[in-house]
Order: sequence, then structure tokens, then C-alpha cells
Amino acid sequence: MKTATLDQARAEAFAEKMLSVLNDGALALMTSIGHRTGLFDTLATLPPATSAQIARAAGLHERYVREWLGAMVTGRIIEYDSTTDTYVLPAEHAASLTRAATPNNLAMQAQYIPLLGAVEDGIVRSFRHGGGVPYAAYPRFQQVMAEESEQTVAAALIDTILPIVPGVVTALRTGIDVLDVGCGRGHTINLMAQAFPQSRFTGYDFSEDGVAAGRTEAKEWGLVNVRFAVKDAATLDEVDQYDLVTAFDAIHDQAQPREVLRRIALALRKHGTFFMQDIAASSHVHKNLTHPLAPFLYTISCMHCMTVSLALHGEGLGAVWGEEKARQLLTEAGFNTIEVKRLAHDVINNYYVAKK
Repeated sequence: MKTATLDQARAEAFAEKMLSVLNDGALALMTSIGHRTGLFDTLATLPPATSAQIARAAGLHERYVREWLGAMVTGRIIEYDSTTDTYVLPAEHAASLTRAATPNNLAMQAQYIPLLGAVEDGIVRSFRHGGGVPYAAYPRFQQVMAEESEQTVAAALIDTILPIVPGVVTALRTGIDVLDVGCGRGHTINLMAQAFPQSRFTGYDFSEDGVAAGRTEAKEWGLVNVRFAVKDAATLDEVDQYDLVTAFDAIHDQAQPREVLRRIALALRKHGTFFMQDIAASSHVHKNLTHPLAPFLYTISCMHCMTVSLALHGEGLGAVWGEEKARQLLTEAGFNTIEVKRLAHDVINNYYVAKK
């Protein structure tokens, strides 16, 4: 048997890469904590400060803050002055780490790493025995998704995203029937209902907690033109009922995406529009080699999107189903015209405008 010759330089370079993976993975955990505790937001408002001063300003325990700062300093995220024992978050770093930096707050995205790590045992079992990890195993996923949606969708929904569809803003102002499939916690559809009081809105999601959150928000806002229901989109049985159907980052999670798309097409009126936001990527892995977030997206797919579908004996489409596959499934569902558009503020998503 021929023994492969080891390229020592290549081996050493890869070992360095793996050290970076370990350090960056650890920093992702600490970045998530910095976001959730508000430490980045606090630091952005402070001059150079000691760990005690930072902890006091953030309302946190100093010993934990000090250890967290150790990771942030050695990770070159926060700067430290040993002569004064003070820490500072550079403005250039705060531009990617604070809530004020929305939609460019990448610290929010770091929450996915610990969230997905919590289901690793279930994923490993699924590798060995098949099946998947059910949606109920992710207690914070919908909350984090809602926060991401707030950054990428809600903040630009009315002025930037909806105008992608020709004539839709005018129609919404006049009054049309709108369905949001996989509405999650309902914030997006509530924003539309608030902005366009002459239109009528329906939100469906199979999560009871999500639907309850949408109803609560609608009541708090005094909305009377929106309704929510717990419903599996694959059982959608309305025909010619809607002028606009939206799906924000929801189709690739479905157990039966082909059936969902087919039923969406049936639910639309003759000149209606299906507006779908989904991951901007190729269906072919070699075409994603230069994608800036490809490893992150495949990881989320494997550890959530794909597995929750397989847990329901579904197709397991996955987050990186890609534009080619999306076009194929939309065509099979009965959509004859499909346009794909991108937005400058959103590097993660494609926006599909589909008509029958």
C-alpha cells in the first residue's frame, strides 16, 4: 500500500487554522454573552474604564465581567491599557457589535453558536440513527430569529423591502388581502398591518408560542386588521384568497416545502404575488466556496433547519437549498415568472418575486 507523503508546511498551516477555529469558536460564545448581557452596548458609551466600573455600569458581577474581558482583550476585540488597568471598545469595533449598529450588529448573530451547541447530542444521535431534532428542542431559536428579523427585515420593511415588488405599496395603501406564511412571533406582519390600515393581514405559524406573541403585540398596538392562527403551512386550504403572500426566511424550514409552495400558489388570486425572502446561496457547494458566511450557514442548516424538517419526516431541504433549487421548486409549484433581487443592507438573503 502506497503511503502518502506528508507536506509538512501544509500540515503546519492547517494546524494553525485549527487553532484559529478553536479561538474563534470560543470568542463566538463570549460575543454572544456580550450581546445578551448588554456589555458591548455599555462599553460603547464609556471612556476607558476598569472592570469594576464596567460591571457597575452594566449592572453585572465584576468577576464575570473581568474574565469575559480577558477573552475580549486576547481576542483583539477590546483594547486594554495595563498602566491604568482600563478597557475600551474601539468605535470601529462597536460598529459591528452594538444594538445601535443595527443592521450591522454581528454580535446578535453570534447567539446561534451556543444555541446550536445545546442540541449537539441530539444532532449526533441523528447522524447515527437518522431522524432529526424537533423544533421544541430550541427554546430560544424563535426569539433569536425574531431579533435577526428585526435587523434585516423589520428595520427596512416598509421603505426598502416591500417596494421591491412593483406596485405593492400602492396596493397595500388601497387595501388588499395579505398572508404571511411562517410568521414566527408576528412582528413583521404587525408592522405591515400598522403601516397599511386599509389592508387585511393573516399570519400562520405552527408555533403556538409564536402566534401568541403576535396576537399580544397586535393587541398592544391596537391593530384591528390582522389575525393569527396556529397552522401548518402544508395544510393551507384557502384558494384564491390573497393578493400577496409573504414568507420571510421560512420556506426552507418546512417539512414539506413543495406542498407548501403549491398551496401558496393556489391561495393566491389570479394576479397575486408570492414574495419570499430566503438564504442567498447556490444549491451547489463548490459555488459557495467564496460565500463569506458559507460555513456558518451550513452549520445552522445542519443543526436546525434541516434537522427540524427531518424530525417531522420531511424533506430536510436545509438553509442552503440555494437559488437554483428555489427556482425549481417555485416553478414546480406553478409560478411562471420568478425574479430574484438583492438589497445592499442584507448580505444574507435573496428576495424572490413570483407570479403564476
